[in-house]
Amino acid sequence: MREYKEFKGLRKENLRDNMTNMELVLNMLAEVTTTALSKQQRPETFEENKRVAKEGGAVAKDARGAVEKRLGRSVISPLNAGDKRALEIKTAAEEDGDV
Repeated sequence: MREYKEFKGLRKENLRDNMTNMELVLNMLAEVTTTALSKQQRPETFEENKRVAKEGGAVAKDARGAVEKRLGRSVISPLNAGDKRALEIKTAAEEDGDV
Protein backbone atom coordinates (compact mmCIF):
# COMPACT_ATOMS: atom_id res chain seq x y z
CA MET A 1 0.00 0.00 0.00
CA ARG A 2 2.90 2.33 0.75
CA GLU A 3 4.19 1.90 -2.81
CA TYR A 4 0.76 2.68 -4.23
CA LYS A 5 0.51 5.88 -2.16
CA GLU A 6 3.99 6.88 -3.34
CA PHE A 7 2.96 6.18 -6.96
CA LYS A 8 0.04 8.58 -6.54
CA GLY A 9 2.20 11.14 -4.75
CA LEU A 10 0.30 10.88 -1.46
CA ARG A 11 1.62 11.35 2.04
CA LYS A 12 -1.20 11.33 4.61
CA GLU A 13 -4.20 11.54 2.29
CA ASN A 14 -6.77 8.76 2.12
CA LEU A 15 -5.90 6.41 -0.74
CA ARG A 16 -9.54 5.68 -1.63
CA ASP A 17 -10.25 9.38 -2.12
CA ASN A 18 -7.53 9.37 -4.77
CA MET A 19 -8.59 6.37 -6.85
CA THR A 20 -10.28 6.23 -10.23
CA ASN A 21 -13.51 4.23 -10.49
CA MET A 22 -11.63 1.26 -11.94
CA GLU A 23 -9.13 1.28 -9.08
CA LEU A 24 -11.98 1.48 -6.56
CA VAL A 25 -13.89 -1.38 -8.16
CA LEU A 26 -10.85 -3.66 -8.16
CA ASN A 27 -10.15 -2.80 -4.54
CA MET A 28 -13.77 -3.50 -3.62
CA LEU A 29 -13.65 -6.81 -5.51
CA ALA A 30 -10.67 -7.90 -3.41
CA GLU A 31 -12.43 -6.87 -0.20
CA VAL A 32 -15.80 -8.46 -0.92
CA THR A 33 -14.15 -11.67 -2.17
CA THR A 34 -12.00 -11.85 0.96
CA THR A 35 -15.09 -11.35 3.14
CA ALA A 36 -17.00 -14.10 1.32
CA LEU A 37 -14.05 -16.50 1.54
CA SER A 38 -13.62 -15.70 5.21
CA LYS A 39 -17.27 -16.46 5.95
CA GLN A 40 -16.98 -19.72 4.04
CA GLN A 41 -13.62 -20.89 5.39
CA ARG A 42 -13.86 -19.38 8.90
CA PRO A 43 -10.16 -18.81 9.49
CA GLU A 44 -9.12 -18.78 13.13
CA THR A 45 -5.46 -17.83 13.19
CA PHE A 46 -3.64 -14.82 11.84
CA GLU A 47 -1.88 -17.00 9.26
CA GLU A 48 -5.21 -18.45 8.08
CA ASN A 49 -6.68 -14.94 7.78
CA LYS A 50 -3.62 -13.83 5.85
CA ARG A 51 -4.03 -16.74 3.42
CA VAL A 52 -7.70 -15.87 2.86
CA ALA A 53 -6.80 -12.21 2.26
CA LYS A 54 -4.23 -13.27 -0.33
CA GLU A 55 -6.86 -15.42 -2.05
CA GLY A 56 -9.24 -12.45 -2.22
CA GLY A 57 -6.48 -10.24 -3.57
CA ALA A 58 -5.60 -12.85 -6.18
CA VAL A 59 -9.15 -12.71 -7.56
CA ALA A 60 -8.86 -8.93 -8.02
CA LYS A 61 -5.37 -9.35 -9.51
CA ASP A 62 -6.73 -11.82 -12.06
CA ALA A 63 -9.60 -9.45 -12.91
CA ARG A 64 -7.17 -6.54 -13.30
CA GLY A 65 -5.01 -8.61 -15.64
CA ALA A 66 -8.03 -9.54 -17.77
CA VAL A 67 -9.21 -5.92 -18.00
CA GLU A 68 -5.74 -4.63 -18.84
CA LYS A 69 -5.33 -7.30 -21.51
CA ARG A 70 -8.60 -6.25 -23.13
CA LEU A 71 -7.82 -2.53 -22.88
CA GLY A 72 -4.20 -2.87 -23.85
CA ARG A 73 -3.10 -0.56 -21.02
CA SER A 74 -2.77 -0.34 -17.26
CA VAL A 75 -5.85 0.54 -15.23
CA ILE A 76 -3.69 1.98 -12.46
CA SER A 77 -3.38 5.76 -12.68
CA PRO A 78 -1.00 8.20 -10.99
CA LEU A 79 -3.84 10.75 -10.88
CA ASN A 80 -4.97 11.86 -7.45
CA ALA A 81 -7.45 14.24 -5.87
CA GLY A 82 -4.84 17.03 -6.03
CA ASP A 83 -5.87 17.24 -9.66
CA LYS A 84 -9.53 16.39 -9.11
CA ARG A 85 -10.61 17.67 -12.51
CA ALA A 86 -8.13 15.43 -14.33
CA LEU A 87 -9.17 12.50 -12.14
CA GLU A 88 -12.83 13.10 -13.02
CA ILE A 89 -12.05 13.51 -16.74
CA LYS A 90 -9.93 10.34 -16.75
CA THR A 91 -12.65 8.44 -14.90
CA ALA A 92 -15.40 9.64 -17.27
CA ALA A 93 -13.28 8.74 -20.28
CA GLU A 94 -12.62 5.28 -18.82
CA GLU A 95 -16.33 4.72 -18.34
CA ASP A 96 -17.06 5.82 -21.91
CA GLY A 97 -14.32 3.58 -23.27
CA ASP A 98 -12.47 6.56 -24.74
CA VAL A 99 -9.19 5.86 -22.91
